[in-house]
Amino acid sequence: MTQNPRQWTLKELALAGEIEFGDGYRTKRSELGPSGFPILRVAEVLDGKISPVYSEFVRPEFRASMKQKVARPGDIVLTTKGTVGRVAMIPKESAEFSYSPQVCYFRITGENQVISKYLYYWFRSDAFRVQAARLKGQTDMADYLNLADIGSLKVALPDLQSQRAITEVLGALDKKIAVNEQIAETAFTLAKAHMGVVEYAEPLCISDVADVFDGPHATPKKTTEGPWFLSISSLKGGVLDLAESAHLAEEDFPRWTRRVQPSKGDVLFSYETRLGEAALMPPDVRASLGRRMGLLRPKPGAVRGALLLHAYLSPHFQEEIRRRTVHGATVDRIPLKEMQTWPITLPSAGVREKLSDVLETLHASIEQAALENRTLANLRDTLIPQLITGKIRVKDAVRVVEDVAS
Repeated sequence: MTQNPRQWTLKELALAGEIEFGDGYRTKRSELGPSGFPILRVAEVLDGKISPVYSEFVRPEFRASMKQKVARPGDIVLTTKGTVGRVAMIPKESAEFSYSPQVCYFRITGENQVISKYLYYWFRSDAFRVQAARLKGQTDMADYLNLADIGSLKVALPDLQSQRAITEVLGALDKKIAVNEQIAETAFTLAKAHMGVVEYAEPLCISDVADVFDGPHATPKKTTEGPWFLSISSLKGGVLDLAESAHLAEEDFPRWTRRVQPSKGDVLFSYETRLGEAALMPPDVRASLGRRMGLLRPKPGAVRGALLLHAYLSPHFQEEIRRRTVHGATVDRIPLKEMQTWPITLPSAGVREKLSDVLETLHASIEQAALENRTLANLRDTLIPQLITGKIRVKDAVRVVEDVAS
């Protein structure tokens, strides 16, 4: 393997090998329908994976017009407009969908110089981000990258054997992260199942069981480290995904937690857009609420956090949210001042404590998986630039990964 980066080949991305790339399909309104090929939007591309919602579809009869702009397993996707620079790889089991014009795709049609997974990790490295930031600074559209500029970016390529070795090391971490995500998903499914078989009492007012708090109405200067500034994008089906949040400076933390500082067992929720989403605040995380985010703090002796979360996510309360949503000209919202009077349904007092014990055990496994994944993701993100630039040898990275992922 070529361990010396001086021996690596520096190529413009457009000339780096057999790579087909382009932006998404420019859909005409007349081509949309109730079914067909769903459209992948920028917001559905996260760093490392896609999280599709699919709210619009291109009718099947326009498949020929889309040509190559329909997803294939192994494609690398990059957001080029709006939130620029998020990258993901389409998994093997993915169904077909079309790319929106704000998403650029890369498709390796041969492996004479570059393999797909190596290019994927290159897009996640500083080697790409520094060049992309420089390009954005040269244009009036700071939230846009065009195809010609992307094709001119320089990628340093080791030999194919080294590329495979690098991707195997990083891939081992991603596989372990995926296993932990499956553990967390299974635990959450079990928690919902337990909620579905208990006896429920008459509804209570939220004010009987919890206090309602509002978050800040502005955004701090974001930093690369420090306490977390939570985002409503981090609320995902009952779990808090910190990868979707930012940091703020330590000296700014008191200001942004003046109203309330989230603590273990609080139920975080969105009161503007993403209505109905909520998550349990994990332990040992210093954070402030983000914009459009509130929290329910369980009252001692009335209810515990895990049970309150699942009551919030229950069909009964989700219907309550839909019924009481205020539909504005720009966003839908929950009227926080009225929320404390809303009814919420909890299990009968006789089963509440035992059920809470079960739910807290399951959520402890979810939190442990999330904590381990943050460690694994930090290690991966540390290794990517070092491996992509040859600053660390593969065999040395393997030792580090084996120590952490074993």
